[in-house]
Amino acid sequence: MYLPPHFAVTEPAALHQLMRAYPLGALITHGEGGLDANHLPFELDAGEGEHGVLRAHVARNNPLWQEVKDGGEVLVIFKAADGYISPNWYPGKRAHHKQVPTWNYSVVHAHGRIRVRDDARFVRRLLANLTRHHEVGEPTPWKMADAPRDYLEAMVQAVIGIEIEITGLVGKFKLGQNKEAADRLGAANTLQDRGQTALAQAMLSPPCSLP
Repeated sequence: MYLPPHFAVTEPAALHQLMRAYPLGALITHGEGGLDANHLPFELDAGEGEHGVLRAHVARNNPLWQEVKDGGEVLVIFKAADGYISPNWYPGKRAHHKQVPTWNYSVVHAHGRIRVRDDARFVRRLLANLTRHHEVGEPTPWKMADAPRDYLEAMVQAVIGIEIEITGLVGKFKLGQNKEAADRLGAANTLQDRGQTALAQAMLSPPCSLP
């Protein structure tokens, strides 16, 4: 990934924050059939290993878990809010016209080694953790015990767990840091007015403090 210094973010807490806020990652693998991408909701355990561990599950019918090799290198891409930026949103454009369109975004690339976990206990624990995390805002949070036991067991058997030991994290938060403060504010305010609140707030905050 092309990474100009002014867009680079290396603080682990900031990278982990984005990964937790936008947990649907694109898992990139390379097997006998060539490159493949699967979009999966990940659980991040930042306290395990040097850079953390990612856990997810795939359908047993998904060939991914049979095509990857245990310990094989993979890449998971996490992306936050993004959007088009018009030159007309920069106050400086009216003074000198030296502005061009761009696209602002924030991404984290998690490099790691994958391990397949065909283990019902691992899958149950993972599903319970994901459920608790994503149901927390519901008026009546759904829990696994709500489902009939035989139905739940069948669903657990229908998926395979995967675990990725993160070996490196690369963060790129392209949020107008290379622009004058007034231009960055003008673009953020326009995004805010158009309902793109998450991207606007990211641009108005330090790069290490995504909403």
